[in-house]
Amino acid sequence: MFKLITLQDTIRIPPETFGNPLEKVGKDQVKQKYEGIVDEELGYVIAVTGIEVSPIGKIIPGDGATFHKVNFSLLTFYPLIQEIVEGDVVEIADFGAFVRIGPVDALLHVSQLMDDYISYDEKQGVLLGKESKRKLVTGDQVRARITAVSLGRAGSSGKIGITARQPFLGKLDWLEMDQAKPSEKKPETPKQET
Repeated sequence: MFKLITLQDTIRIPPETFGNPLEKVGKDQVKQKYEGIVDEELGYVIAVTGIEVSPIGKIIPGDGATFHKVNFSLLTFYPLIQEIVEGDVVEIADFGAFVRIGPVDALLHVSQLMDDYISYDEKQGVLLGKESKRKLVTGDQVRARITAVSLGRAGSSGKIGITARQPFLGKLDWLEMDQAKPSEKKPETPKQET
């Protein structure tokens, strides 16, 4: 789920940037500190979207910089367990497919792809269902449910697991084909008279 979060912090304005517009220097400092990080509370920080820098700063003895309070907003992506997501397959491996959801790749393990025996064709980069003949390749669009989230610590990017083995999930082309099939009508049972 994408979120817009408003935060407060104190940033250091280096002395070599004195004389430059405070808002621009402040935004550069906030971007440097926050953009691209993965945090357990914030999720994946994508961008700094707005910033207000207090024009009054503090000087700390021994440091030539000034320290200013800032209010800013961040665009983040926080994957939630059970959330339905759509993404593009960016890589196929013998153990599954990596699907790009938002700014991160999630693992769709072969056991979570479909109710079929799946083989991997390394030359073509294809996951193929034995009975259904359905195949998954790089570039396919997939709808899936998030089943596991582990946000990274100390610089790692975290891991996300997804499944497509539930109704209305899977490769979007498969879902369209399933909906286009004529529905099988069950024979009506005669009503009993009482």
